[in-house]
Amino acid sequence: MSIINIHIDYYSLLLFFCSRSNVKCYNVSMHILYSLGTRVLVLIYDRFGQDIISPLLSVKELRDMGITLHLLLHSDRDPIPDVPAVYFVMPTEENIDRICQDLRNQLYESYYLNFISAISRSKLEDIASAALAANAVSQVTKVYDQYLNFITLEDDMFILCHQNKELISYHAINRADIQDTDMEAIMDTIVDSLFCFFVTLGAVPIIRCPRGNAAEMVAVKLDKKLRENLRDARNSLFTGDNMAAGQFSFQRPLFVLADRNVDMATPLHHTWTYQALIHDVLDFHLNRVMMEEGAGAEPSPSGARPKKKNRKSYDLTAADKFWQKHKGSGRVSSGGVGTYRAQEDEVKRLKSIMGLEGEDEGAISMLSDNTAKLTSAVSSLPELLEKKRLIDLHTNVATAVLDHIKSRKLDVYFEYEEKLMSKSTLDKSLLDIISDPDAGTPEDKMRLFLIFYITGQQPPSESDLDQYKKALLDAGCDLSPLNYIKQWKAFTKMAATPANYGNSGVKPMGLFSRVMNTGSQFVMEGVKNLVLKQHVILNKQQKSNPSSVSSHSVLK
Repeated sequence: MSIINIHIDYYSLLLFFCSRSNVKCYNVSMHILYSLGTRVLVLIYDRFGQDIISPLLSVKELRDMGITLHLLLHSDRDPIPDVPAVYFVMPTEENIDRICQDLRNQLYESYYLNFISAISRSKLEDIASAALAANAVSQVTKVYDQYLNFITLEDDMFILCHQNKELISYHAINRADIQDTDMEAIMDTIVDSLFCFFVTLGAVPIIRCPRGNAAEMVAVKLDKKLRENLRDARNSLFTGDNMAAGQFSFQRPLFVLADRNVDMATPLHHTWTYQALIHDVLDFHLNRVMMEEGAGAEPSPSGARPKKKNRKSYDLTAADKFWQKHKGSGRVSSGGVGTYRAQEDEVKRLKSIMGLEGEDEGAISMLSDNTAKLTSAVSSLPELLEKKRLIDLHTNVATAVLDHIKSRKLDVYFEYEEKLMSKSTLDKSLLDIISDPDAGTPEDKMRLFLIFYITGQQPPSESDLDQYKKALLDAGCDLSPLNYIKQWKAFTKMAATPANYGNSGVKPMGLFSRVMNTGSQFVMEGVKNLVLKQHVILNKQQKSNPSSVSSHSVLK
């Protein structure tokens, strides 16, 4: 059996471009509308649909597709009777009721309904009844099940959801008062998203998971749902374009489901790569960073109302080559630094060509006074603007990250946690770090101590634990996470056989040795050059006991 990586192509996942089996996709609607001689569309989505589209397509790309207006389903919308509307929503009761209301109000010329997950027959009947009552049956042109209930963030990474993510979180699954019905609902939500992913991928996976936990529950339900779909040869979502009828590809992805309890230390670990640091210390969701502008931090005159800090967003997308190259790196290499500096020099050169040396960016739009210079530089103007934008983006983002590193001493935490997880010799007392008022936030201190507690061969003695608790309380920490981890470790008997955070090879690496020339805000003052280890987390219990691994393989 060959194991292949699950590769997700950005645009193949979105309804505009995918085409799987008998599920007709949004581009079919686009072709129909184009054949009618119109390129003006209205896109209506709910919060779930917005989260799916947002990381994949910009407003400009939507406009290029003919979508001139995009609105939330539950916002106040005025009628546009001469324009067709394309809906991209979850088939919830609330959304169905609003679609029926739109039909009654005759908001649009025609309706193309695209549901993120499969819609039930009863809800389809509700739409049909509303359309019949509103005399709008002919206006409901198409209804599609898109099977796109997941969010693609990168070529090789997706998440299940962003809205209401706490409902399927680790806390939701492991809380003490959870009912069987609640657990079933959580498992069904997870399975639906995974099923949609494999439908879009067009591949039937080979499923592997450990026994006796939530991972096995998900695997069993997913296996059952896949088999039920494959039994119906005429309507199967896995036959058609990519597979001949009745035939399945030998190149099937291996889908490994693991329970979070296998490795609790890694999510708590302070990271040291560009992307992970942004996610840890900044407001980073769906490939967008939200930051407060520095201009708002200036002190206000005495007695005046404090200035409101403006928030600015930056999109970190696949089109950003600098981001793609360095997001997984613990440093910006000298080559990256040189390229970055060359971009800034190029910006200055192009400004010089256009006679804009020393001028602000607004001067770029005022070139009519020098036609000759405009002619020679007009071809370089898009390049100038894009490079300037990227320079500003990464300058601001990386500066904010470094401010957090220096103010919270995250380099100290990273280095100490690396030694704890690799069982290396510690050169500093844990109590000293916890007691240091300048070393991190209470959350940082608690994360460090939890890693110490989880990775230790034996739990600390009661007297030592009381001493640590006192230091944590003095630092302003909430001890609830520690109490949970104590119960978790006792329940899973991890104290006797802890997870192996193996001692791997060491490579000296620094985060940003020099990103810009000397004097830049990027200079790493007071931040150490650290070692970055690449961990391969193995569960020795499962490795030594192969029978503990459950096999839910579809059509092995």
